Amino acid sequence: MKLHVIDTGFFKLDGGAMFGVVPKSIWQRTNPADENNLCTWAMRCLLIEDGNRLILIDSGIGDKQDAKFLSHYYLHGDGNLVKSVHQAGFSEQDITDMFLTHLHFDHCGGGVKRTGEKLEPTFSHAKYWTNADHWKWATEPNNREKASFLKENIMPMKESGQLEFINLESESPFQQFNIFFASGHTDKMMIPMIRYKNKTVCFMADLLPSTGHIPLPYVMGYDTRPLLTLEEKARFLKEAADFGYVLFLEHDPVHECCTVKHTDKGVRLDQTFKLSDL
Repeated sequence: MKLHVIDTGFFKLDGGAMFGVVPKSIWQRTNPADENNLCTWAMRCLLIEDGNRLILIDSGIGDKQDAKFLSHYYLHGDGNLVKSVHQAGFSEQDITDMFLTHLHFDHCGGGVKRTGEKLEPTFSHAKYWTNADHWKWATEPNNREKASFLKENIMPMKESGQLEFINLESESPFQQFNIFFASGHTDKMMIPMIRYKNKTVCFMADLLPSTGHIPLPYVMGYDTRPLLTLEEKARFLKEAADFGYVLFLEHDPVHECCTVKHTDKGVRLDQTFKLSDL
């Protein structure tokens, strides 16, 4: 098995929204904001190469939205989903599985492209994986999350016949990883826990966006059930510190990976490094 980091670029989100009740005077030490109170965030995806399977985890924001929509998020950087897949040595047609941690636009948008007036999956030969509970949550959205679930990102997966549901009650359909289900951020978000080089590499999605979110109270204002996020983070980070998990960070603007450790103040950052350092 080989893991490839897929860089899809950077965007900006409001720092207060990203850190919830934590004061700016504290969170800006790790994630400095610009003059508009916006912080830069990565959209870092992961490609698993294993035998005949190429499994892409998340797909970034994409580029099919109109200029007005994209202007709210200040996309920047040289990263691009398709270009990064090519740089890893593959084509769009080589991807066998598109695994989506959840269906917010910055995690699934790149998985659908616009060809003229037509919307179609970017990866024509891939199965697109979510779960039935989250699909219902995304296609019948609550008012709080409605702006994050965009039909043009989601419905072409089903219309193409490429959509597949993971059974929450069964073992993972992937031999490469187990799945941790978290419902604090959004309902039934899926965290892949990949067995790699005698370690467990966890694709953290929005359960832990960055190293700046490790202390338990650092919960995003976007989370639909923040108290549940606290419980899920506490349980997951304790296990990560106990067993030395490698945490792959989708949104950290600087650090690809980190480990955590137990301290007198609770679980805290241990080391940061690139995935290629493993």
